[in-house]
Amino acid sequence: MFSHLNLRHYLSGTGLIEPTATGLRLETHDAASQQYSDAQLDDVNLAGGLRFRWRPPLKLSLRARFSHPAGELQGTAGFGFWNYPWLPVAPSVPRLPQAVWFFYGSPPSNMKLDLLCPGHGWKAATIDAGRPSALALIPCAPPAVLLMQFPPLYHALWPMIQTGVGVRETPVAAPMTAWHSYELEWGLRYARFWVDGQLLLDRAPSPRGPLCFVAWIDNQYLIVTPQGRFGWGLLDAPGSQWLELADLTITPG
Repeated sequence: MFSHLNLRHYLSGTGLIEPTATGLRLETHDAASQQYSDAQLDDVNLAGGLRFRWRPPLKLSLRARFSHPAGELQGTAGFGFWNYPWLPVAPSVPRLPQAVWFFYGSPPSNMKLDLLCPGHGWKAATIDAGRPSALALIPCAPPAVLLMQFPPLYHALWPMIQTGVGVRETPVAAPMTAWHSYELEWGLRYARFWVDGQLLLDRAPSPRGPLCFVAWIDNQYLIVTPQGRFGWGLLDAPGSQWLELADLTITPG
């Protein structure tokens, strides 16, 4: 299914990818916190090094639904484009995160990168931590973390830093367990997101690319906050948890 896109199937732990009547189902079954479980589609090219296929402008559209509503789905999941910052290929080359995607993270995940958006939940999001404006902020990181401990300074200073690293997020209110149409337009300067034909997020800063397509569901959690909290771990996800995809298209130009 979706064979025209040459997608790689990656499985870890209890991850499964199975065809359905309309597309593919990415599933974990009885995932446990002692083992990483992941069901993932991507089109990263690992031959001869790490290579990504996609650059703006392009448009992604698909239909999707999940097995559980937001808050009950355990782990992270989503679809869109990113640069695999933690893939153990060419480890000597730093890969600061770049992404334009629909992303879900359950508590205790807390990736509070947008001042006006919760650190967990189902959201549309962009980030480009490798852009020149972001790299220029690196020397300021230690004192900035200290200043972020004080709420008035956090609210005053974080919007500038957020803009520098190309972060923009907004929650997706559409119930995750029902079929919905999702679209994102990855432009040269800005990205836009739609759900069921309704514009959700406009003029989000666009990551530069190149990036690869990815869709996944797993049992991990991530913590990254302006106040310097960092963490990673695995969750118990009993039973079957899945993401079902249909009508996936990527249209350049």
